[in-house]
Amino acid sequence: MSNILEAIYNIVNLQNFAIKQLYSGKNRANNMGEALEKYIKDSFAGTFDIDSEQKRNQIFSQIFSWLGSQNNPPDIILRNGDAIEVKKTESANSSIALNSSYPKDMIYADNPMITQDCKDCEDWDKKDLVYIVGHISNERIKSLWLVYGSIYAAKEDIYLRIKNTISKGIKSIPNVVFSETKELGRVNEVDPLKITNLRIRGMWQILNPRKVFNYLHQATDNNFELVAIIPKQKYKSFPKQSRQMIENINKDGFSLNDVQVKDPNNPAKLIDCVLIRFIV
Repeated sequence: MSNILEAIYNIVNLQNFAIKQLYSGKNRANNMGEALEKYIKDSFAGTFDIDSEQKRNQIFSQIFSWLGSQNNPPDIILRNGDAIEVKKTESANSSIALNSSYPKDMIYADNPMITQDCKDCEDWDKKDLVYIVGHISNERIKSLWLVYGSIYAAKEDIYLRIKNTISKGIKSIPNVVFSETKELGRVNEVDPLKITNLRIRGMWQILNPRKVFNYLHQATDNNFELVAIIPKQKYKSFPKQSRQMIENINKDGFSLNDVQVKDPNNPAKLIDCVLIRFIV
């Protein structure tokens, strides 16, 4: 079973951030977003050095229970482990576009945005969610942030309150034919001929973790930076072998420290976390 510590270990030891060279040259990616997602899969599966697509598929089947659909979260589920959302940015500090999917502290199997195949990929009700945000410039990964949703996003009811209030407001408009939908709302037959419909979609954004956690790490002009923030309780839950592997890394630019972050549901409270950094 893989985890975020295994992925960090593999990235630190690979030290190859030329993402186009890694994937486009092998005809395994059509764009930088797809290449970033493949890079993340390889980091968790330990398959950076495997060229055989058949062998990679076999390992992926053992490591992952879900490898995503384009329009439904999550992008990846580790078998008996965490869910992962991969986001690419062109600018180092730009906000993260979540589109119709509000920020998530965790991912729940009963969420209407989750496909049935994803619900059935293993026996699960909820999973911890890791947001992985990659900044790509000149076809190279410049920065990679790995942050757990539980310290990045508020609880689900905060966002649902807004979504449900908007939907309720639309339904209250007189003489409106309202349809149930996974989006914020859909109003049918707006005009007298009853030929015009209105789709109402949410376009959610969340600040880049670079800005959210700038009190822990200041952006650098280095060739590459990896920053991971893991709740201490979660860190301790990983296998001892994985923790020892990370703690024994002896490379220039690598550090592991205990820190505290603001609770997304009450910033007056602090959450004990582990901050892992690799600056090249």
